[in-house]
Amino acid sequence: MLRVDLRALDRGPVETTATVKPDDPALHDVGFALAEPVRVSGRLSAAGPGQFYWSARLVTSIAASCRRCLKDITVAVEAPLDVLFTEHADSDDPSARVIPARTTAVDLGEPIREELILAVPEFAVCRDDCRGLCPRCGKDLNSGPCSCAPEPEARWAALEALRSALPPDER
Repeated sequence: MLRVDLRALDRGPVETTATVKPDDPALHDVGFALAEPVRVSGRLSAAGPGQFYWSARLVTSIAASCRRCLKDITVAVEAPLDVLFTEHADSDDPSARVIPARTTAVDLGEPIREELILAVPEFAVCRDDCRGLCPRCGKDLNSGPCSCAPEPEARWAALEALRSALPPDER
């Protein structure tokens, strides 16, 4: 994963770039399949005594199935990363990551993993107007209508019962 030596910040901000392969142990058990490596680029800079700010962007794509029609798809994923590392355990920023005092390196792997998990959509669709599958025969409705007879709506069932109680010439 990506480790940055904090001593390099003595010369100014440090550019951070990494390519995290899908089989990297840090991405084990994330709950989705990566279709390509995760590319991360950003900048780590000093933000005061014992504080370091990392601003970055991650870009990748995942392999998924459309929630509606079950077709295999690839979904692009992009997310910003804004992380404050601090040696001060009493920091009032709830999103700050506390690091040991006088540490010489920070591991950016966990923030990458967390942000990637949050950026992946819970439900993927192949397109916004995907019609899905017929609930009775399973035909992909994106390729055209199926031959199933339309199912009567339950909200009209009471009126249909009254209508069928009438003699045939009054329906």
